[in-house]
Amino acid sequence: MQLIDGKALAQKIRQEVRYEVDLLNREHEIVPGLAVILVGDDPASQAYVKMKAKACKEVGFYSIVHEMPETISQEEIVATIEMMNANPRIDGILVQLPLPPQIDTNRILEVIDPAKDVDGFHPYNVGRLVTNLDSFVPCTPLGVMRMFEEYGIELRGKDVCVVGASNIVGKPMAALLLNAEATVTVTHIYTKDLAAHTSRADIVIVGVGVPGLIKAEMVKEGAVVIDIGINRLEDGRLVGDVDFEAVAPKCSYITPVPGGVGPMTIAMLLSNTLKAAKARIAQ
Repeated sequence: MQLIDGKALAQKIRQEVRYEVDLLNREHEIVPGLAVILVGDDPASQAYVKMKAKACKEVGFYSIVHEMPETISQEEIVATIEMMNANPRIDGILVQLPLPPQIDTNRILEVIDPAKDVDGFHPYNVGRLVTNLDSFVPCTPLGVMRMFEEYGIELRGKDVCVVGASNIVGKPMAALLLNAEATVTVTHIYTKDLAAHTSRADIVIVGVGVPGLIKAEMVKEGAVVIDIGINRLEDGRLVGDVDFEAVAPKCSYITPVPGGVGPMTIAMLLSNTLKAAKARIAQ
């Protein structure tokens, strides 16, 4: 069994991004810019945004956070996004989810210029991903693909079970795997017999937010297990969706929680923002 070290790989990607940012600045006087919209005072969202801001500073990005009250109107958020769409210093725009109930999240995501949609949630980018065209890809699934690449894990022809069908993780993950010529099964909360699907998969990828959902008997010997779940238990421990202690001995590769997929998400956000900034060279 080999641990997939997402923390070390994320650090490697950050160093690569830092090097390219210095080059971009030196040769073209371009500094990548990332703008974040944070609505309300959800502690988890605030923590994520702080981590993103710190990561931007580390790699030499220009970054700005628009903090808005929970009671903000949809029109005010739209106006802010449109202002950032028009700002040539901003290459990437992301809206920290979830948004308050009075806000139509789909409408907000559609306002973002697809060329600045570094979260990969705009329908334009979703469509290009599904049809295997160049696009911005949601950061967590993109991070998982980079892990497979780094560890030499072959996808072509493999049976892969994706547990969870969210727009942010499960669906784009499935599209990326199909594009890589894997055979993909997507399961979700209404799947009748989850174990029947996971137990025959060469690779199991889970991200549903249920601690310990994947048990040892649900995974075959030698499987690759990617745990995207992050759950905080009552005793304060962070755990994934996989019963790690029981499942790990059966695996050829497995990601830990914490230190697995989590650090990769922000690393790929930096990578996507750099990609957006590079597009300025051709303009």
